[in-house]
Amino acid sequence: MGTFALIVGLLTLTPGLDSALILRTAALRHRRRAWGVVLGIQSGTLVWGVLTSLGVTTLLTASHLAYEALRWAGAAYLVWMGGRLLWATWRPPSIESSRTAETEGGARAGAGAGDTLLGGWRQGFVTNLLNPKMGAFYAAVLPQFIPSGASHLAPGVLLAGVHILLAVIWACALIAFAHVLRDRLQRPSARRQLDRITGTVIAAFGIRLALGQ
Repeated sequence: MGTFALIVGLLTLTPGLDSALILRTAALRHRRRAWGVVLGIQSGTLVWGVLTSLGVTTLLTASHLAYEALRWAGAAYLVWMGGRLLWATWRPPSIESSRTAETEGGARAGAGAGDTLLGGWRQGFVTNLLNPKMGAFYAAVLPQFIPSGASHLAPGVLLAGVHILLAVIWACALIAFAHVLRDRLQRPSARRQLDRITGTVIAAFGIRLALGQ
């Protein structure tokens, strides 16, 4: 289990889509939504762990059609999500939204309509579940750490739990870091820059996934 923890720990620390989503959401004072994203991502990880333990992900890696369908669905979702963020940064703000941005206080900024736990969970869950590379990784790695002759479900879920624990610890560090920066990101110009960076990262992941890289 120590070796598995080391592998998934390094995977967790590698800068990627999950970290970008958590940082962006937490930096905009959307604390509930940020934790929703974390819970959604880890819910997806648990699903992949269960599916791998039951042998379902083997079908994903063995079936070219199934893998390609999931890959294109995930790529389309990521490009759409990243493109929507980028498009929003280039739209001219309305007078009303400008006034709101100028008068919005710290507490009110975190209590916006988008700051919902369920909304964040949905975003994190769909993002994780539509990533076929996550399924391929689990299908390749997880069975190697399950004792032969034992029931696969319980050990598989336990190993996925180790991954989830490490990922939640890392998410706590990301949210704490975002908390330090969030006062600087309340200016509309700073928020636009953050959304442009995050949107570019997300869309780039989608394009990379579509290209099969």
